[in-house]
Amino acid sequence: MNAPAPAPSPKFHYAWIAAGVTFVTLLAAAGARATPGVILLPLGNEFHWSRATVSSIVSINIFLYGLMGPFAAALYQRFGLRRTMMAAMTMLAAGYGLSTLATHYWQFVVLWGFVVGIGSGMAAAVLGAAVATRWFTQRRGLVMGLLTASTATGQLIFLPSLATVVTEKGWRGAPLVVAAAALAVVPLIAWLMRDDPRDVGLRPFGESGPADDHAPVKGNPAKRAVDVLLEAVRARDFWLLAGSFFVCGASTNGLVGTHLIPAAFDCGIPEVRAAGLLALMGIFDLFGTTASGWLSDRFNCRTLLFTYYGLRGLSLLFLPQALLGPTAGLGVFAVFYGLDWIATVPPTVRLTGEVFGREKGPIVFGWVVASHQVGAAAAAYAAGVTRTSFGSYAPAFIGAGVLCVIAALIVLPIGKRKPLAPAAA
Repeated sequence: MNAPAPAPSPKFHYAWIAAGVTFVTLLAAAGARATPGVILLPLGNEFHWSRATVSSIVSINIFLYGLMGPFAAALYQRFGLRRTMMAAMTMLAAGYGLSTLATHYWQFVVLWGFVVGIGSGMAAAVLGAAVATRWFTQRRGLVMGLLTASTATGQLIFLPSLATVVTEKGWRGAPLVVAAAALAVVPLIAWLMRDDPRDVGLRPFGESGPADDHAPVKGNPAKRAVDVLLEAVRARDFWLLAGSFFVCGASTNGLVGTHLIPAAFDCGIPEVRAAGLLALMGIFDLFGTTASGWLSDRFNCRTLLFTYYGLRGLSLLFLPQALLGPTAGLGVFAVFYGLDWIATVPPTVRLTGEVFGREKGPIVFGWVVASHQVGAAAAAYAAGVTRTSFGSYAPAFIGAGVLCVIAALIVLPIGKRKPLAPAAA
């Protein structure tokens, strides 16, 4: 049973408190996703593992992070946001905390691959989409932009400090920092988070009238997630959304998020400085993704996605030269790429809701995110193999840039056919 909620001010909607708690939760979870890129090199050095071997652990983590998306959306409906968020952060803390004792490959696969992968998948973009859809009718795009930007803010906070800890204390210090941050968020969720506006006698922000009665969704969450998928795959728009998001994952956290620091190190750039480069990208992504949410409330989301993927492709094609050229080139890349890092999420969420409706939209978006993470897992592993085989990351960066240009074209027809469900207000 939920603890009594603080009485909301008549002029202040409780939706903003729910969004604030979610922002902090996603921010802490971002530390878990930032950690592998910082410790990839020292972990491999200690255990004498190749980049491909360490990348295989990261790719399992990323794959399960994405696969959990649709099931997490069903868990939110069956057990509530609050309990699912608390379980997710507890898993992150346990997986990273125990990993400091691991000494064998299979132990890292279990702890980082499975425990952390599943926990982070329960506190990811699908969570932001569920909160924005459930709590907001007006300002939904803006809120989705802010919640998505929490990942960038998490990078800004965690990456430089994690890199410093790894440099001074060894790689085991970074997982302990992330575990502590995840545990610290659990009491906040228990105190302030609520599952639905009706739990505090309200309607979603932007709707008027008394709160209506509601009953929790019954049945097996896994079965519901699969049933929604079986319905969604009959729609062409699902494949366009999933295909474009596959490329999104391959070109962001799978490639740049995991391998930019090692690639920079190969070019003579120290790890702490390279982590600072990712943090700089996080600063600009905070603005870019928030602005993307605002724009998705006002402009054609297909046009926005075309622009985002096209610009990202150009920046990745430029990256190999930036790594070998003057420092200013990397600064230009960080700003240009950072503004576009995850700006694709708000318009993708909105298009998914327009096609599949408020009830099924978050679960469908979960499957779209699963495609995102399949792309990320494939890129994380493929880039490691490329580096091991060719001694350079350049082919991986160029290949991802070409994929982004293709994605820019396939997003244009999304939503032009009759939606499967009424668009959310």
